[in-house]
Amino acid sequence: MSPATLVVLVRVTLPDIGYSMDSFEDLGLSPELVEALAAEGVERPTSIQKTAVPFIHRENNVILAAGPGSGATLAWATALLNRLSHRQQAGPKAIVLTSSRERANHLAESISPIANHMGHVVGALGHRWFHPEKALILFATPKDVLASCADHKLPMDDVEAIVFDQAAQIDEFDSLDEAELVLSYLTDTAQRIVISLPVTPAVANFNRRHVKRAIRLPSENTPITERHGQGTLRFRITTGPRDHEILRVVGRIIASGASQVLLYCRNDDRAADIGDYLSVHGYLAGAPGDQNVAAWLAVDPLEVKNRIGDHHEDVPVISCDVPTDADELDQRHGGKGDSFVIVLPREVPHLRITARQASYEVIPFPPEIKKSTGPIMALHDSIREIMKEDDIAPYLLALESLFEEYDAAEVAAALALLNKRSTKVDAKPAHTASASNTNLTKTPAWAKLFLGVGERDGLQPGDLLGAITGEAGVSGDTVGRIEIKENHTLVEVHDSVSHDVISALNGRTIRGRAVRADFDRPRRPEGRSRNKKSVRN
Repeated sequence: MSPATLVVLVRVTLPDIGYSMDSFEDLGLSPELVEALAAEGVERPTSIQKTAVPFIHRENNVILAAGPGSGATLAWATALLNRLSHRQQAGPKAIVLTSSRERANHLAESISPIANHMGHVVGALGHRWFHPEKALILFATPKDVLASCADHKLPMDDVEAIVFDQAAQIDEFDSLDEAELVLSYLTDTAQRIVISLPVTPAVANFNRRHVKRAIRLPSENTPITERHGQGTLRFRITTGPRDHEILRVVGRIIASGASQVLLYCRNDDRAADIGDYLSVHGYLAGAPGDQNVAAWLAVDPLEVKNRIGDHHEDVPVISCDVPTDADELDQRHGGKGDSFVIVLPREVPHLRITARQASYEVIPFPPEIKKSTGPIMALHDSIREIMKEDDIAPYLLALESLFEEYDAAEVAAALALLNKRSTKVDAKPAHTASASNTNLTKTPAWAKLFLGVGERDGLQPGDLLGAITGEAGVSGDTVGRIEIKENHTLVEVHDSVSHDVISALNGRTIRGRAVRADFDRPRRPEGRSRNKKSVRN
């Protein structure tokens, strides 16, 4: 007899990274969350959402090289809402750090309807939100979080995740060091999610130090579909409602002799809204192929191709929202007709990278302007050089709230005038400066203080910042560089508050040690400090 053979079948489940997921149900989101997304017209995930949601939901640290327009915000927001929705809500379970209060408020308002549908609330510091410190997800600048922590108004013990929204912009406006201080209030196990486009050297350095064992998405090994591309894509930046700009571009195209124009929209609800808006202004809208209307409305490029075939490849195409990835861009704009994209200022970096991946050249579609001469031409040339050579995306984001109050042309004119005045002030000798310039903002003087507590006591930058702002009653922006050494610490504060800080900290206990505080002497010996920590607030 042959020996008995035992065959064991083992079923191995490989981690699902979401590439083949075609719906939010496939991504494992709860029915309540899927219903909430559908109520907002969001029914199909973008490629970055398909990829990122499973990793974020499983509490991995994640670095997303993505920007506004890609769907990155909904990627982390849906994953966190799905995971945190069953937690008892006594305080924030997730903190989202942003570059400005306006950005924090915008994100909170965009996520709030989805969270409310599930019975949860979000909030933003610095705006009129009801008890934002009790929100499930809290949006804020690093400075506002630090101030609330110092005042003991913001509970941080139960925070399970922290999101760095557009970290390059946070760094651009000198807040990335403050973001590091926020981390000192969290546990080491708190999930960290960094979204940035581009991933600048400063952001990459931050990630190496603070986002360990992170999943980087999109992965360098992600396959890229071969594209025919190599077309030209014109974009129009709008600072107002997209509908207004869509109407203007449609009007220009029809006036140039086109019979129809094809408009791609993110979803059916959005297409219906744009169709109504165009029809009110005399441009009848309908389905692709309808020769009785001027505007053809579409969502799915494959459905358009099945409906009209290749007979209308020369019809001009407008993307009413920025394509989420290179495949979608190529599917929409791969015909022979002129191509246009309506974008918000914050979406420009995503559009440029996506177009480059799809082998499209992108050029602006500005209104016609008259040629200028003399000093005006010089001004125009200098502005063009800046736009070609430098990354202006962070400043588009910074000025976005002004665009809601004023026309972009007015803002540009005011900046040109401000630059002219600054140039004149800088050119004047100090003794001839007029009295009218005495109120200009000046760089504050800094004083360096010595504190008798250091690394051996387990001191962290957040401990010291909280003690200074809490005990001395000063704001976080009056605190500068913090250098924690082995036996002592050097900290810079505004000269105007230095005496208050010394008086408040002398004799106080920090990390179990009674602190001696005084002005740092010019020749104080450095001692045998090791592992110096330096943080700029």
